[in-house]
Amino acid sequence: MKYQTTPAEKSTVKITMTFGPDEWTAANDKAYLRTRHKYAVNGFRKGKVPKHILENFYGKGLFYEDALNLLLEEHFDETVEAEKQNFTVVGQGSFEMGEGSDLAAGNIIIVATVPVRPDVAIEKYTGIKIRRYDYTVTDADVDREIESVRERIAESVEVTDRAAALHDTVTIDFEGRVGGELFEGGSAKGYELELGSGQFIPGFEEGVVGMQIGETRDVNVTFPESYQAEELKGKPAVFAVTLHKITGKVLPELNDEFGKKMGSDSLEAYRAKVRERLQKNAENRSRNETENSVLAAIAEHATAEIPDAMIETEEETLMQRMEYNLMYQGIKLDDYLGYIGSSRGEYKKNFEEEAKKNVLHQLIVEKLVKLENIEATEEEVEKRIAEQAAEVGKEPEVYKKTMDPRQKTYLESDIKVTKLFEFLMANNQMTTEEQA
Repeated sequence: MKYQTTPAEKSTVKITMTFGPDEWTAANDKAYLRTRHKYAVNGFRKGKVPKHILENFYGKGLFYEDALNLLLEEHFDETVEAEKQNFTVVGQGSFEMGEGSDLAAGNIIIVATVPVRPDVAIEKYTGIKIRRYDYTVTDADVDREIESVRERIAESVEVTDRAAALHDTVTIDFEGRVGGELFEGGSAKGYELELGSGQFIPGFEEGVVGMQIGETRDVNVTFPESYQAEELKGKPAVFAVTLHKITGKVLPELNDEFGKKMGSDSLEAYRAKVRERLQKNAENRSRNETENSVLAAIAEHATAEIPDAMIETEEETLMQRMEYNLMYQGIKLDDYLGYIGSSRGEYKKNFEEEAKKNVLHQLIVEKLVKLENIEATEEEVEKRIAEQAAEVGKEPEVYKKTMDPRQKTYLESDIKVTKLFEFLMANNQMTTEEQA
C-alpha cells in the first residue's frame, strides 16, 4: 500500500491510499473467509461453498465491500499513526473511491477525508491590557451560605393552617391555555413545585403564593421572548391551578448545637470553616475568570479554521454538563426539554458559540505552551503527587502505585497550563478590579 496526504479545506486532510492487485486479491480472500458462513448454494453445506462458485452464483463483486472495509481496518489507523507528527485526527472521516479505481482490475484507490486539529495563528499574546478578577468573602456571604445549609437540612412538615408561601413545596394540578386552547406540555396533575425555585416561567410561582389548600385559581403569565417553543414566544397564557398540598420547612436553630451537628465544636468554629471554604471558592473563581479573561483577550488576536467535528464534540460536552446539573436538581433532561418545547438537537445549538470559544481557547493554550517551550519538571510532578497523596492520607510512594498512567499525564499538562498563565499574567498589563 502506498499513500499520500494533501491538506484540504476547513482543517481537513485527504489521505489517498493506493492498493495493487495482489493486495486486493488477498483482501477478497480474507473477506470470503470472514463471511462465507452467510451464504448457501444447493449441493454444498452452508459455509463450505468454494469462493469461485459463490462469485459465479451471487456475482463477481460479492466480497468487494467487505474487502474494502478490511483494507481500511488494516491500513487506515496505521497510516494515521505514521502521520501523527504532521497532523492529529479529531473526528470521524469520510471515505470514497478515488479517480482511476477499477475494482475488477484490482486497482484500488481509497480517499479518506479527515478533520484534523488546526493550527492557530496568534498575532499577539503579550503587552495586552487584561482585566484581573479578585473576589472577596464578606460576613454577608457567610451568613447566606449558612442560611442555605439550614434550608437544605430543614425538616419538612405538612402545612394545613395557612396559605402557600415562598419556599414552600406545593402539590398542584395545572392546565395551561394560550388563546383559549390547550398546548403541549402545559398540563400536569399532582406536580410538586418549590415556590421560588424559578422552575416555571416568570409569574407562575408568584401566582401560586397565597393560595389555600383546595383553592383553584387562574394564574396569568406571559411566555418570555427567549422561550424555546417558537409558537409560545411572547404569548400570554392562563394556567388554571388547583392546590392540593403544602409542605413547609422548619429550620434548625442557629446555635452551638447546630455547629456541632455540622461537624464543628461550636457555631463560631463552623462559621470559620464556612468562611475558609468560601474563600477557597472565591480564589478558584478569581483564577478561573482571570484565565478566561486572558484567553478572551488573546483570542481577539488569534484565528483558526476549526473543523465542525471539534465544535460538535464540545457542544456535546456542554450538553452533558447541563444534563448532570439538572440531574443534581432532580430533573431529567428529557422532562426539561419537553417543558420548554425543545429537542436535544435543537437545544444543543444554543451551545454553538460557547463551543467555538472553548475550542479556540484550548488551541491557544496548546500553541502557547509549545511556543514558550513550557515543560513540567520531574520535581514539580513529584510535588503534585505528594500533595494528592497527603489529601488521601497516603505516602507518596504508596499513592504512586495506585495511580493510573493517565493521572501523571494530566498532572504534567496541568502544571504546564499553570505555568503558562503565570507567564501570561506576568507579561500582560493586568488591571485589578475587586469583586464582591
